[in-house]
Amino acid sequence: MTLSEAPARPAAITAPAPAFWVRDVPIYGELVLAPMAGYTDRPYRGICRRLGAAWVVTELLSAEGLLHASERTRQMLAFGEDERPLAMQLFGRDAAVLEAAARLVEPFAPDFMDLNLGCSVPKVTKTGAGAGLLSDPANVGRIMARLTRAVRVPVTAKIRLGPERETLNYLEVARALEDNGAALIAVHGRTRHQRYNEPADWDAIAAVKQAVHIPVVGNGDVNVVADIARMKAHTGCDAVMIGRAAQGHPWIFQYRDRKDVPWEERRAVMLEHLERMVAHYGPRYGVIHFRKHLVRYLRGAAVPKALYPALLEATQPEALRALLGSIAAGDGGQ
Repeated sequence: MTLSEAPARPAAITAPAPAFWVRDVPIYGELVLAPMAGYTDRPYRGICRRLGAAWVVTELLSAEGLLHASERTRQMLAFGEDERPLAMQLFGRDAAVLEAAARLVEPFAPDFMDLNLGCSVPKVTKTGAGAGLLSDPANVGRIMARLTRAVRVPVTAKIRLGPERETLNYLEVARALEDNGAALIAVHGRTRHQRYNEPADWDAIAAVKQAVHIPVVGNGDVNVVADIARMKAHTGCDAVMIGRAAQGHPWIFQYRDRKDVPWEERRAVMLEHLERMVAHYGPRYGVIHFRKHLVRYLRGAAVPKALYPALLEATQPEALRALLGSIAAGDGGQ
């Protein structure tokens, strides 16, 4: 065999480079599923990771609930290997309690932990937790310092812009977090009092990105695929966090809008989601918890109105499977 006849060497396979790192955790991708109480449980996180989310975050975990062995809170710690990278998000107001909770959670082996400084729900903020902590940036820094010293995994934080428009302190909070060891900051571009009632301030997210040297994730008003590129271009953020727009629409992590997902595919994922819910919660409660997802999956679908009561009142998985199976492609189309 001459040199010219020698078989060519196969081309080397190059592993994709991470988009960025959360300290020592590589992140492949730019879209992340936001933590949402009642929605980002184990079944839905797994679906969103399978469809392309770069990482996922648990529902809010009460530090007090963890320490008092709340069965509901402990159940929320369960996750599968298919969900990695996964962050567990803690909320509370007391630094010592948050530190103890972080130590308790670490043996469950999350890839990183997240401190919730963004929840604007009154029952959380009135206790001084969530976005209720934003009024004292120095205390935020002290809490982050205790968490980063307490655990080996990276610790991140999700913030809002401040308590209200008259007291915007997001740059001070962001710097306090970075100075005390935070590995990443996710910024929801609204204040605590705005909740979801006004447009998100993407200029503020851009200012945080310029002010710190750790990755910044933008959050707020990403409703369709085109908004992803717009937010990244406007803010320079490293990744985009998607919450309400992902409810009933995990395909956004594949850069697909609702109108681009045919009914048969939508139904297949609904049935997969139902099976995951039943496996996680049991038949009865799996169906009951799934129904709030079902309402959102059906947005924009031309499902016969006569079927809605039966779909949303079903209590057995067999009945729900049969009802979904009865909807023809033409009926379920956009």
